[in-house]
Amino acid sequence: MQLELDVQYASTAPDLPDEAELARWATAALRDERTEAELSVRIVDEPESQALNRDYRGNDKPTNVLSFPFEAPPGVESALLGDLVICAPVVAREAAEQGKPLSAHWAHMVVHGVLHLLGYDHEEDADAERMEALEVEVLAGLGVADPYIE
Repeated sequence: MQLELDVQYASTAPDLPDEAELARWATAALRDERTEAELSVRIVDEPESQALNRDYRGNDKPTNVLSFPFEAPPGVESALLGDLVICAPVVAREAAEQGKPLSAHWAHMVVHGVLHLLGYDHEEDADAERMEALEVEVLAGLGVADPYIE
């Protein structure tokens, strides 16, 4: 698997994952679905997350991860998957509230976002079960506990 990763740090939060960690998590999520992929990950603070979530999803609040898949025009081959925007303060707050290690929650957000870029979603119950099972499998391969166990 060849991954071209563009990481943009636009957050003042402490303890952000480095590019190598982000690449490892994204590569694990890609599994065998791609032989090559291009992906941007932008790490932001709450104001930017809230603005993007409001403008593109209609939810006027910051959120943990937003995915923006790239849709190539018909007949155009591209390795570009799209963009992930991850809100560092929300990820840190959720990890603390859920009693999870911060790095484990970061891994979960990257895996979750990449799966969205690959076309998985959780709008319908059956789709949610399939996506969550994939997340659990990928995270286990990374040594991360099942994020859905309370």
